[in-house]
Amino acid sequence: MSNPIQNRYEFVILFDVENGNPNGDPDAGNMPRVDPETGLGLVTDVCLKRKIRNYVETVKEDAPGFRIYVKEGVPLNRNDAEAYVAVNADEKTIKEKKKKQPDIDQTIRDWMCANFYDIRTFGAVMTTFVKAALNCGQIRGPVQLGFARSVEPIVPQEVTITRVAITTESDAERKGTEMGRKYIVPYGLYRCEGYVSANLARKTTGFSEEDLSLLWEAILNMFEHDRSAARGNMAVRSLIVFRHDSELGCAPAWKLFQAVNVQRKDPQDAGPARSFQDYVVTVDEASLPSGITCLQMG
Repeated sequence: MSNPIQNRYEFVILFDVENGNPNGDPDAGNMPRVDPETGLGLVTDVCLKRKIRNYVETVKEDAPGFRIYVKEGVPLNRNDAEAYVAVNADEKTIKEKKKKQPDIDQTIRDWMCANFYDIRTFGAVMTTFVKAALNCGQIRGPVQLGFARSVEPIVPQEVTITRVAITTESDAERKGTEMGRKYIVPYGLYRCEGYVSANLARKTTGFSEEDLSLLWEAILNMFEHDRSAARGNMAVRSLIVFRHDSELGCAPAWKLFQAVNVQRKDPQDAGPARSFQDYVVTVDEASLPSGITCLQMG
């Protein structure tokens, strides 16, 4: 792999949803997640990381160094076992190996980072407590995302639908259609803030410039190959990146995030927003501290 990145980054993602459910809450009948105190919509970091993983898996197709660890249909232990094979060990012999090779745990973690893009990026907990335990340790990744929050309160709507296909023979004798429900957000613009630590990339995972370029590409396209009728029309509208001139950074993250403002194009318009064109996004670059470069993508 390439050398680790040398600059710290913060970034802001702006994405929207139209007539869809961006992130259902299983504890609330799969309705869109909402902050009950403010009415603002929420999308979890886990949801967004899943989109990024799916994009990398789609474009890289398990190329060496770009496999995905947290992957649908693949038990984590299967990947963990590969790392043990790489050091000529298994769950029965690993304790003896550690006595002879005290650094074998680090070797295993390095192998996982080198082979799995999402571990190198987000980190992972690779410890499973089962009968045949495989412990590849824990890795704190250099890339972290917060929850996305809508710019304005959302009003989820419950839409009743019908279908002509009946589930069972007995039901078919009694009725010709069945009813169903789905939740949608008519329109919502969401903002997510994220962080990239060059210090952790150097010390822990080896996250490289190539990995960083792929991350930006994946963020910009994370909804393009993940279409679903349930999610409606979703798109990343803007990716605003703040690049520090050093590994540890030149300014607190909150100061940089404060420079990004999203407001209604017409402040007097009290009606609900229904498109991205109802908003204006500005970055106060004049207020940015010394050593910060702003890049706008998308």
